[in-house]
Amino acid sequence: MATTAFPVNPNLTAIAIGYKNRDVDLIADLVLPRTGRVGKAFRYTRYSAADPYTLVSTRVARRAEPTMIDFGGTIVNDECIDFGLDDILPNDEVIAWEEMQKPSSGGPVSPMAKSTSLLTSLLMLDREVRVANLVFAQATYPAANRVLLSGTSQWSDFTNSNPVQAIMAALDVPLFRPNTLVFGQATWTQLRQHPRMVTAILGNQVNAGAVTREQVASFFEVQRVIVGAGFVNTARKGQAATMSRVWGKHAAALFISEDMANADQPTFGFTAEFGQRIAGTMDEPKMGLRGSVRIRVGESVKEVIAANDAGYYFENAVA
Repeated sequence: MATTAFPVNPNLTAIAIGYKNRDVDLIADLVLPRTGRVGKAFRYTRYSAADPYTLVSTRVARRAEPTMIDFGGTIVNDECIDFGLDDILPNDEVIAWEEMQKPSSGGPVSPMAKSTSLLTSLLMLDREVRVANLVFAQATYPAANRVLLSGTSQWSDFTNSNPVQAIMAALDVPLFRPNTLVFGQATWTQLRQHPRMVTAILGNQVNAGAVTREQVASFFEVQRVIVGAGFVNTARKGQAATMSRVWGKHAAALFISEDMANADQPTFGFTAEFGQRIAGTMDEPKMGLRGSVRIRVGESVKEVIAANDAGYYFENAVA
């Protein structure tokens, strides 16, 4: 017996969960990884950065007690937010597809499956924009962990800038040394061709060519290089499309650890998730001559910056 007015369809849910473009364009789940299921309301501990690095006396006199330590941790209460989208599909279209002569393999996709995949794509694009706006934001980082590049210091200036030196210095700033470099596509395109980067990694004195993500990760001794390549249409509905990159002309060095987030230990950020992404249908008998079906896709998540001093931000890394 259904326990909700919105029955979840296992087939459509499989599409909602499986429809991903993350490896090519969308990187939100890599930058702020999902830490597994939590309740709708959840809490996590925000630790004091000073306590674990403060020197205290450890010597104990013969009849004295050891020094008592009280680690400073603040419990932060938070809540997952519901995100979802609907589409109305006339039953005429569903009936036409069901009655269509289909080949033995391949063939036209079910209109409900197509609608679900498109809704999922938009849902994930919205999450991508939220994460990009959070990670690539000056206010996210302490003053000592960010820099605004301009003019000759920008990495698009191949003659005067030195991204090798800048990134190496940045990696030494956070208390937790970053294990991930995040670039917007425009920044990555310039950086991988920068003469100083090419020379440092390839030993190419001609200063021509380009380096790969794997080479850059190895050179800076980080686990991975992530590039956000997704586009978003910033024009209002009905106007000509204006495409721009979701991840702007910036860069960040972050310490990201899904294991440490699950162990309630410092990590730059994570995504709390209530349940799993859902998809299903509801009848809409009053819409359309033969009625319609409402298709819904959604999820309940909350993107969290848990330790902003575990990252470093380059604003306007390229012109």
